[in-house]
Amino acid sequence: PAGAPDPLPAFLAWCGRAGVELSPKVRLSREGAVAGYGMVATEELEAGEVLVTLPRTALLSQHTTSIQGLLREAQESLQSQSGWVPLLLALLHEYTASNSHWQPYFSLWQDFKNLDHPMFWPEEERTRLLQGTGIPEAVDKDLANIHLEYSSIILPFMESHPNIFDPKLHTLELYKQLVAFVMAYSFQEPLEEEDEDEKGPNPPMMVPVADILNHVANHNANLEYSPQCLRMVTTRPVGKGQEIFNTYGQMANWQLLHMYGFAEPYPGNTNDTADIQMVTVRKAALRRARSEAEQRLVSEQWDFLCQLEMVGEEGAFVLGWEEVLTEEELSTTLKVLCMSEEEFKECKEQDGWEDDSEEEENSTLSNEALARLKTPCKKLLYDSVLLTLESYGSDLKAEQDLLNNKEAYEKLSRREQQALHVRYGQKRILHQLLELV
Repeated sequence: PAGAPDPLPAFLAWCGRAGVELSPKVRLSREGAVAGYGMVATEELEAGEVLVTLPRTALLSQHTTSIQGLLREAQESLQSQSGWVPLLLALLHEYTASNSHWQPYFSLWQDFKNLDHPMFWPEEERTRLLQGTGIPEAVDKDLANIHLEYSSIILPFMESHPNIFDPKLHTLELYKQLVAFVMAYSFQEPLEEEDEDEKGPNPPMMVPVADILNHVANHNANLEYSPQCLRMVTTRPVGKGQEIFNTYGQMANWQLLHMYGFAEPYPGNTNDTADIQMVTVRKAALRRARSEAEQRLVSEQWDFLCQLEMVGEEGAFVLGWEEVLTEEELSTTLKVLCMSEEEFKECKEQDGWEDDSEEEENSTLSNEALARLKTPCKKLLYDSVLLTLESYGSDLKAEQDLLNNKEAYEKLSRREQQALHVRYGQKRILHQLLELV
């Protein structure tokens, strides 16, 4: 807020005490950053330069909080689908404890008002702006999980530790904000390869300074983990005055808006994707079935695909700019749904699959491969894309006009702008597919 002291100096002083080493060639600031705070190069940087070194003791996690002992004792009862509950309890405590070691860190976020995830939007606005993008469904799942975790795990734990927690202070509302904070700012350490099969993913943790870096697909730094410390390192040269960007992973715009509260303007997000719901392809196949026998065949083919685990009621085929990311699922589905009764019968008798050797080699559904699909498969895919485009509230042309008209675009609210970037990227990918087939 205006007139409030800048929390940055106190945070930097805290970094010094916590043993966090910041390179003299960068500064943290709001100036020159795309959103909120960011890290900006004050001198030329080469690839491989260490920007910040963080001892593990400076990280805020379920293992470093002052209530770590309690959390360890209650480990069993704090298990949940997300695996985030211990960290969230640590945050609930540290955020509200006046003597918390992390106070200067939290002061950068003051009241979390800058978190503008779709889960905080009124439902009407979420539906109107994001219908068709997959975000409203993801948010509904999140909110249901948050309510469940809070009422069944968090509240009982707080009630058994009334000297530390107070449900009047540690409310569902604050819990929700902290979930968004973890979504947007936490890091998950990748597992060692040998652990990947046995262990679930590592629980998230908060990494001061590193979490100040903004994200772009075309990033220039990333976080490296070692037993003693974490380092943020440049991945390529950075010019003086340029912002330093981390990557949050290969994220489509709908994922960025859902998890982080922003999207990358077109055409910046090379990792963008669009989904075709699997059931939409079934619907398109049923629509073109002329007789009851044909409809029955489609249903049998769908059940067969379910047995092969190629499709499911909830699933989606994922399309990227260059290729289909769920290529095996989509090509198998198109192939099976376009079979005649005889072909389908034969296919089932051969225990599911005979693989023509030449087909095996080019299994990636690149854009060229899509253009080479057999006509019935193309037609089915085309119809499925049209059905998908109908699920949005607006058409591509109107969005293009908005993006090209600077004045009109700037009149939009921030939410409208972010939602526009999500919808536009998805529709561009879907339209590109229409042209290919």
